[in-house]
Amino acid sequence: QGQLEESGGGSVQEGGSLRLSCVASIYDRRDYCMGWYRQVPGNERQAVAVIDRNGRTCYAESVKGRSTISQDNTKTPVTMYLQMNSLTPDDSGTYHCATDVDCMVNCGRWNWNFTPSDWGQGTQVIVSP
Repeated sequence: QGQLEESGGGSVQEGGSLRLSCVASIYDRRDYCMGWYRQVPGNERQAVAVIDRNGRTCYAESVKGRSTISQDNTKTPVTMYLQMNSLTPDDSGTYHCATDVDCMVNCGRWNWNFTPSDWGQGTQVIVSP
């Protein structure tokens, strides 16, 4: 598969915004899904949002309405973004980019039909009250 590199994390105050980026060396002729997971120490990674090659998106309820996942797949490597607004301390954690190929998003499925096969190292987000 490919390499993933996240950026854009940082420390903000509650109510602020951040834009995360993930550059993915993904084979762009195949269907793929790219997504963001948040991990807090002691807890499992939780899916935040996902997008597929055709632009279909799914969001966790906790971020729906205040976060937008997008991508630039007009060239390789593909770049994925997560714009997060109205941040709260509950949004804090390490955000990992993840990808899978031969994948098409389905928000009606429990895992959005997305089973990551590659992971990035993560970028940390800290939201202060």
